Amino acid sequence: MATQMDDLVSRAARLLRRARYAVALTGAGISTPSGIPDFRSPGTGLWESVDPMRVASIYAFRHDPQAFYDWIRPLARALVEAEPNPGHRALATLEAQGILKAVITQNIDALHQRAGTNEVLEIHGHMRSATCIDCYRTHSTDDLVASFLSSNSIPRCPECGGVLKPDAVLFGEQLPVAVVNAAMAHIRAADLLLIAGSSLEVVPVCQLPMKVHRRGGRLIVVDLRPTLADEAADVVIHADCAEILPCIASACAR
Repeated sequence: MATQMDDLVSRAARLLRRARYAVALTGAGISTPSGIPDFRSPGTGLWESVDPMRVASIYAFRHDPQAFYDWIRPLARALVEAEPNPGHRALATLEAQGILKAVITQNIDALHQRAGTNEVLEIHGHMRSATCIDCYRTHSTDDLVASFLSSNSIPRCPECGGVLKPDAVLFGEQLPVAVVNAAMAHIRAADLLLIAGSSLEVVPVCQLPMKVHRRGGRLIVVDLRPTLADEAADVVIHADCAEILPCIASACAR
């Protein structure tokens, strides 16, 4: 089994070294080893015991922001306490080696940036700032997080008193256009896509691997469970991103 895994790692590293323009696409699975729950894992996923449309849609937020903030408080605490894991650092290493050109991520945890990756496209937004739903002013969340985690109150705009919504994308909201356009530019240039920790169940992310594949690009999948890209991929490794990505980065350096 170890020999088979070593062979898969070597093949992945060889493809990455030969790639002209390699891009990574990451999802929740790369951050679960850092203590951040994913959304769909049986027994532990964030959607296991709650209807996302009732707590994490823009419609629900406008109707009952208290329900949203009650639901997100444990996740916000996990985001504050989380540290980049070896998987995040391995992608930063691959970028530093000149192999990876960008990381496109569905995650809102900023762990890629904290691990040292420079070109990160957060297509589902982030939690570093929040926007007032009344006056539309944007505020950094640096000074808001501690008070939010220690109370049951709803964060409010210091300018007008309106409700603040984190700049993470909720169901029913448009993705950040500039970020998506930049991500698509990388996808159009890519001749290899490294998919790490994404279930590929959410549009438009689920479409990105086939955009690369249809142009003759290579696909590498690293995920604990099967994904929709497995059949088209050149290398599929069903294992923990935090364990396998460092092995791939080390093999690339040899």
